[in-house]
Amino acid sequence: MPIATKEISINKKVSVGGSNPFFLIAGPCVIESKDHAYNLAIEIKQTCEKLQISFIFKASYDKANRSSISSYRGPGLKEGLEILRTIKEELDIPVLSDVHETYQIDEAAKTLDIIQIPALLSRQTDLIIGAAKTQKPLNLKKGQFSSPYEMKNAVEKAVSQGNENIILTERGTFFGYNNLVFDIRSIPIMKNWGFPVVIDASHSVQKPGGEGTFSGGEAGFIPYIAKAGTSVGADGVFLEVHENPPKARSDSRNSLKLNELHNLLLSLQELKKAADINSNPHWGIIKNDD
Repeated sequence: MPIATKEISINKKVSVGGSNPFFLIAGPCVIESKDHAYNLAIEIKQTCEKLQISFIFKASYDKANRSSISSYRGPGLKEGLEILRTIKEELDIPVLSDVHETYQIDEAAKTLDIIQIPALLSRQTDLIIGAAKTQKPLNLKKGQFSSPYEMKNAVEKAVSQGNENIILTERGTFFGYNNLVFDIRSIPIMKNWGFPVVIDASHSVQKPGGEGTFSGGEAGFIPYIAKAGTSVGADGVFLEVHENPPKARSDSRNSLKLNELHNLLLSLQELKKAADINSNPHWGIIKNDD
């Protein structure tokens, strides 16, 4: 039997984890424009509907952690949340975005179905506690500097506020300069705490700051990372998706091309079914006993 995880209700129509099928969190890295985000959300939604996959749209209203002062950051809090609200209401899609400072939380919670804590801020106690207080579902991304075991601390911070609507996301660990490595053990280790775990196959192939003033990446490896994570029990997959990745205003080097999404999701569905059947129950008792 697979490792049991808590079912998280995103809204009245979408639930993830538990016995629910594989799900997708996807969208552009940053909101480039209202029309671009809206049209991309339509395309991804249509693909997911054909495959009967639950879909959560993601995009940042402000990329506060860009490499360069000259990098595009997004439309900002007010305009960005209004774009996400339009997508949510008109297209009937749950939406996710990240908060970088505590003052953003209350305003973001009025629109977002899931509040995301960025990987680089996964140790920021006040940010996690503030987001948890909203009782909204949280996506806690594992810091590039953290082992999967350390993410239990982030979980405990959220749970201390009575919020157990938690998703954990693996997105690679620093490996030398400007490179990340995905440790496949992270998925079963983090599932041990009973919450759904997602594999971020886009950021796991990123090369942070690898191009000097912007991050590099190896998008060709996205399908391999996604399949590896799903095969060991990831409940969902997180993808940066763009119709023309070289033209993306952020994470152009680690975005999946929109026309490749259908076939990848089809493969992941089959892998998830196989993982649920063949999962090793002993994964659930793995401990860090070094």
